[in-house]
Amino acid sequence: MHNPLFLVLTVIFSSLVVQPVMGAKGFSVELIHLDSPISPFYNASLTSSQILGKNALHSMDRLKHFQFLIDQSAIQSAVTPNGGIYLMKLSFGTPPVDYMAVADTGSDLIWIQCVPCLQSQCYPQGSPPFDPQASSTYKKIPCDSDSCQALPRYQCSNDVNDCQYSYSYGDKSFTKGILSTDTLTFDDSNGQNTAFPTSIFGCGHNNQGKFRSPSAGLVGLGGGPLSLASQISNQIDNRFSYCLVPRSASSSSKLLFGQEAIISRPGAVSTPLVSKTPQTFYYLSLEGVSIGDKTAEAGSSQGNIIIDSGTTLTYLESSFYSSLETIVKDAIGVDPVKDPSGTFSLCYGAKTNISVPEMVFHFSGADLLLQPENTFRINDGLFCMLIVPSDSLSIFGNYAQMNFQVEYDLQKRTVSFAPTDCTKQ
Repeated sequence: MHNPLFLVLTVIFSSLVVQPVMGAKGFSVELIHLDSPISPFYNASLTSSQILGKNALHSMDRLKHFQFLIDQSAIQSAVTPNGGIYLMKLSFGTPPVDYMAVADTGSDLIWIQCVPCLQSQCYPQGSPPFDPQASSTYKKIPCDSDSCQALPRYQCSNDVNDCQYSYSYGDKSFTKGILSTDTLTFDDSNGQNTAFPTSIFGCGHNNQGKFRSPSAGLVGLGGGPLSLASQISNQIDNRFSYCLVPRSASSSSKLLFGQEAIISRPGAVSTPLVSKTPQTFYYLSLEGVSIGDKTAEAGSSQGNIIIDSGTTLTYLESSFYSSLETIVKDAIGVDPVKDPSGTFSLCYGAKTNISVPEMVFHFSGADLLLQPENTFRINDGLFCMLIVPSDSLSIFGNYAQMNFQVEYDLQKRTVSFAPTDCTKQ
């Protein structure tokens, strides 16, 4: 996976059949950004501009893989996007064993490296792979099960009935192994454990490509039936939310489940989730973007944008973007300068005295006011807009979502936003 931009999520896993042990209000876990000083991936030698450039490149890769997956032929070949921007600290089994795994809002399968895992078939993860024989609650899933058949690609051998999965990623990384169940236990940020027995995951015995230590696997958080959000949906009242802190914050972001995920503060707005293929992605309808009394309108708004916490930048379809760029330039009133890297489409000299306008994103039924910190950022002596054009697909990225509590209600099929100081969440 190319330069994934991670957040650390403190988690421990258990089962789905047994009622989970959790507080009546639900539970929450911490999210720590890859480039935070408290992240295991923190590189103090990188400047803020280098970090933004790395994140932007990852966003471009992710956009390409989203586009590829949406194509029907790509769906049939089980190619999914690069991993998302979160790292989860989790434990599998009974007794529980702690690991870290990439958390990806753009895929569904949960998987982790498992014994046997030959050096030539697995990547170094900084700790021993999970040993299913050491867990008293581990079970293999049969090939004729509904869970197995929910995979985009699986196979069965003649002599055993195990469900053998194969997942490939857009950067040619892949994982192969046995679809299984075991206990997942979340370590609540308030110090309590929440256990879900018989959770479905892939026990990976052949995992190669651009995965890297200390990640031991991947946790899918998408909308498909095998994702974590879908598996525990009944126990979390079909809702979760997150609150992403600004990049400069020293505190962690939060991921909340169940009653704790409900937005209770004033100023919340809600927009419908649109059902489209693939069901992994969360689609919204963006009708336009306004600055003052001028509006850039989307050509077609029904389910035209994916909301994704794993993409740094916001992408808009090219003609839509061009209309927005025009009104941004008019509002700022200063000649832009070219970004030598070609990463950003609209930049100004960092020393130029400009006033960045507020933007209103008009989702269906929800007008979302974005502050300048959601839309512009210093990059190598330039002040650049974090919204860029795309040949086709639009994505509402994580910079635009910072300092909002974003709630997903999977039963009502809505996404809600409330402006929030996420450092105090």
